[in-house]
Amino acid sequence: MALPGRHRALILAAALAVLFLSAAEAGTVGVNYGRVANNLPNPAAVVQLLKQQGITQVKLYDAEPTVLRALANTGIKVVVALPNEQLAAAASRPSYALAWVRRNVAAYYPATQIQCIAVGNEVFASAKNVTAQLVPAMTNVHAALTRLNLDKAVKVSSPIALTALASSYPPSAGAFREDLAQAVMKPMLDFLAQTGSYLMVNAYPFFAYSASADVISLDYALFRPNAGVLDPGSGLKYLSLLDAQLDAVFTAVSKLGNYNAVRVVVSETGWPSKGDNKETGAAAVNAAAYNGNLVRRVLSGNAGTPRRPDADIDVYLFALFNENQKPGPTSERNYGVFYPNQQKVYDVEFVLGSNSAGGGSSKDNGGLGWQDNGGVGSGNAPSSTPGGVKATSTGEAWCVANAMVGQERLQAALDFACGPGEANCKPIQPGAACFEPNTMVAHASYAFNDYYQRKGRTIGTCDFAGAAYVVNQAPKMGKCELPSTV
Repeated sequence: MALPGRHRALILAAALAVLFLSAAEAGTVGVNYGRVANNLPNPAAVVQLLKQQGITQVKLYDAEPTVLRALANTGIKVVVALPNEQLAAAASRPSYALAWVRRNVAAYYPATQIQCIAVGNEVFASAKNVTAQLVPAMTNVHAALTRLNLDKAVKVSSPIALTALASSYPPSAGAFREDLAQAVMKPMLDFLAQTGSYLMVNAYPFFAYSASADVISLDYALFRPNAGVLDPGSGLKYLSLLDAQLDAVFTAVSKLGNYNAVRVVVSETGWPSKGDNKETGAAAVNAAAYNGNLVRRVLSGNAGTPRRPDADIDVYLFALFNENQKPGPTSERNYGVFYPNQQKVYDVEFVLGSNSAGGGSSKDNGGLGWQDNGGVGSGNAPSSTPGGVKATSTGEAWCVANAMVGQERLQAALDFACGPGEANCKPIQPGAACFEPNTMVAHASYAFNDYYQRKGRTIGTCDFAGAAYVVNQAPKMGKCELPSTV
């Protein structure tokens, strides 16, 4: 294991390589802008909020003219939607699809950067009567884009729910429902491959956790340290529930043919900040942890899954606002990152290196990264502020290694911490008190934590380009205790 003995320049180069690797391979994070509410700010104000937060991608559930006009000349990329109610017409009448594209896409592009048309939404779950018409509708919409010379700029897809799977556990057993596999999914995948588009998937670990909290670890659902779950079919180990869900989709896709070129976009995912008594896990602190940790993973280039470790998956959080007119359980009205008054429900940053949570400097760790404060949720509760939940900078906190980034990136970050970072790494040298357990994760956790504590736990000192994050319960490192102070 490389420690302070290396040449300083080589150490710094390795550390900077982590940063550049992350920037090159990182995915993007957007938000779903739903409007099933009677108290939301006007579109112009919403666009200002998006810009203030650094949100550069937004997904709509229609093609509302006032929203599309407000988004013009902002550089924000937009997904518009052809609603389920119009699928049948778009499938049966090419002229209808052409008129729809003229009116809702061509009329605004390129001032409004429309990049995709979502044809329907969770059709197999909510509009089963038009399932057979989905791919014909997508085909006619794409033909309309081609006629208008927009097919290279604007992709066509359709978000599917995980209910499209007949089997999702373990991930290696993933398979589409028999009624959908050959009849709909294979033609859709053929279409996506031929047009250079991507498969949209709506995935919610919250639902799986809430229904089976007695057997699913909350840490596993929230991307926090956990023992992991082994897939006996593939031998792969899973450290997050979302990864398992996505790999079930990847497995199902592979059973229909070679579609490795078809990327997956997580078109919806999120966690509710409030729910009914039976909705286990619905809480602001858990929503902050789920969304905060997910955003950090995506922006730092760590969004790959065990089956597709190099995938740069794009994600759209659900949702921008709490929507007070959505039907169903309490959680349905509480997925928003923001209240309608534009105050945060909890703190999630959308820009790598953002310090809006307060304090510190992202330069404190040599430019390696930033600290996400949405990952707190175990142990001491975060301090509450009006309109939000933020991580606490008081009380006990530790910085630990993120095993999901892999050995190479952990090594580079460890080299920086023990070298230019000037962390005290003597206790993890051979024969020293904290050499055991002799693992990369254990040694890196010790070094990262020492660095973090020496820097006063300021924002930006526990990240190392996604290789570390903050926890509020004492980590278990064999007989070695990580200090919460220096």
